[in-house]
This record gives sequence, structure tokens and C-alpha cells, in this order.
Amino acid sequence: MSLLIISALLAGAPLATDTVIGRWKTETHNAIVEITRCGPSICGKILTSDALRANPGMKDAKNADAKLRSRPIEGMMMLSGFKPDADGVWSNGQVYNAEDGRTYSGKITPLGANQLKLRGCVFFPLCKTQTWTRVR
Repeated sequence: MSLLIISALLAGAPLATDTVIGRWKTETHNAIVEITRCGPSICGKILTSDALRANPGMKDAKNADAKLRSRPIEGMMMLSGFKPDADGVWSNGQVYNAEDGRTYSGKITPLGANQLKLRGCVFFPLCKTQTWTRVR
């Protein structure tokens, strides 16, 4: 096969499900979230953010569960339970938002190798979407 044909075939190929694995900068708060495999799903923890740099030791004070309000935000799991769908998309996961202490249903869609779209919904159509950028 010629290089041109191989390139054309690869351009139309779906993204690998591991495209989302790595460190990502969020659209808000300049947070860095590390996404890893957690068994058959993926999960993501907060490594740092503008708020954490300004206030080290910041706690999950708005969590609906009073027992969790003293846990540190740094290192906290904020993405969990995402399962692979077609074309590298991950869905049926949960997104925890420490700003309001709520958990949302989520979907992660890779936008090439260096960006992903994270959508969290209270219930459809009440959703919010962010674009995250890979950190190298």
C-alpha cells in the first residue's frame, strides 16, 4: 500500500479509547486532572488548580456528605465510572464538582489527541460542557 492510502485510512479511523489517558488542563480554574484507567473504566483525579495553589490544603467543604467535607481536594477523584463507547467516546460516568458539592452524569469525547470535551449533566438538557487541553 502506498503511504497516501495508509494515511487516508488512518485519518478516517476512530480514535483509540486510550486517547483520554494523561494529564489535562481544565477550561476553568487552570486545574490539572490526571485521567487513568480504573479497571475497565477510566477515572480522573485533581492534581492542582489556581485555587489549590492559592490555598494549599483546601478541603471539599461543599460536599453534600458531611463526612467528606474535610477531605483534601488535591488528589481527589472527580471523574469515575466512564465506560468506552464507539469512536473513543467515554460515557455513563460521573463528574464530581467540588464548587457545588454535586455529582453529575458525564461523557468524555476526544477532539483529536490533544483536546477533549467533557460534558456533565444534572439531567438532560441541563448540561455544561468544557474543553480540556492535554498537558505535556
